[in-house]
Amino acid sequence: MSRRRAAEKRIILPDHKYKDLVLAKFMNRIMLDGKKSTSEQIVYGAFDIVSKKTDKTPIEFFHEALNNVKPALEVRSRRVGGATYQVPMEVRPKRAQTLAMKWIVDSATKRNEKTMRERVANEIIDAFNNKGNAVKKREETHKMADANRAFSHFRW
Repeated sequence: MSRRRAAEKRIILPDHKYKDLVLAKFMNRIMLDGKKSTSEQIVYGAFDIVSKKTDKTPIEFFHEALNNVKPALEVRSRRVGGATYQVPMEVRPKRAQTLAMKWIVDSATKRNEKTMRERVANEIIDAFNNKGNAVKKREETHKMADANRAFSHFRW
């Protein structure tokens, strides 16, 4: 870890259609090789699928799904006296959001639907319903933190 000054936070512009900053970050997470227009098409196409399958607006649906995937606790390695312990810690809100987006995109990529739009749409729907691999990943993280609760006195 660098001991110099902290890295500058980049300013991200909100997306064009919904004027939402979190959605713009999600698009950037999906983006490959700098092809932002492709990631926009994927996300907006997924939102069209979500709006057809559900009665809520897709942006509300997306935020609710993201909140269902956000972890509250995680384990971090802490070295004490030559031994490494997995210490459970609370997750900062920004990191929780980042992890949730990462897990949704990763599990959407591993799905078996034909197009990426369908994968993202179905993963968002599953996350909204507290199912799917992204929610499973969150539960796994919480179980790990709960199992290592004995080492919580090593927090820093």
